[in-house]
Amino acid sequence: MGRAPQLAAPGQAVLAIAAHPDDIEFLMAGTLLLLARRGWRAHYFNLSSGNCGSMNQGPAATRRIRRKEAQCACKKLGAQWHADFLDDLEIFYADHALRRIAAVIREVAPRIILTHSPQDYMEDHMATCRLTVSAAFVRGMPNYRTVPRRAPQSGEVTIYHSLPHGLRDQLRQPIQPELLIDTTSVHEVKRAALAAHQSQKEWLDATQGMESYLLAMDAMSEEVARKAGKFRHAEGWRRHSHLGFSVADADPLRAALPELCILNPEYEGISSCA
Repeated sequence: MGRAPQLAAPGQAVLAIAAHPDDIEFLMAGTLLLLARRGWRAHYFNLSSGNCGSMNQGPAATRRIRRKEAQCACKKLGAQWHADFLDDLEIFYADHALRRIAAVIREVAPRIILTHSPQDYMEDHMATCRLTVSAAFVRGMPNYRTVPRRAPQSGEVTIYHSLPHGLRDQLRQPIQPELLIDTTSVHEVKRAALAAHQSQKEWLDATQGMESYLLAMDAMSEEVARKAGKFRHAEGWRRHSHLGFSVADADPLRAALPELCILNPEYEGISSCA
């Protein structure tokens, strides 16, 4: 018999940190929804306003449109909103950004952080990943001052990296997931949240060849699911090193969703599923 799901402790939180409006919906929303249904407090944090994501609107108008869309999507996911503070292609591994992200992490005190892959086709995604990891690392350092100031948090945190768009790195090499999460039961809600980003249809069609961004998300989740061989839709994750974050065997995502989680036998020589 499989293990019973482990309900969230009172106040236990999961924080999704992504680069742009719609990245959470493309890559992480299924897992975020599943955890929320198990009693986790879900938090939603995009670093960038998405101000460059339009073919016919200026940056100020695009910021307003995309923020409104992201807030609508966040509401559909039942998550708590955290405001962006950067613009597109201005996400760099820099002091001011690190202090702002660390403040959110201290405020939320998440047990799980969901973020981008260290390897991706876009620099904003990879920079967001690096910033998130460092911001989580300094969560308990009393001498590290965040902006705004927040008290240090010493609890354990586990970071999970999503799969990149296209499921390949910037050199076109496939990225294997460690964990496969069955998101079939929440896929329609995930899809509705992505559909809230209405302004992105024309932009993604024109710049990235996505004939339909909703169909592109469907196809990606179906391709990930085929690795499991038993799901219709899935999201894939890789767990960050525990060093500086938690005990060695901490895997709260699997503990929370055991019946929906499969280990990928192709990842790091895993010989069997648990």
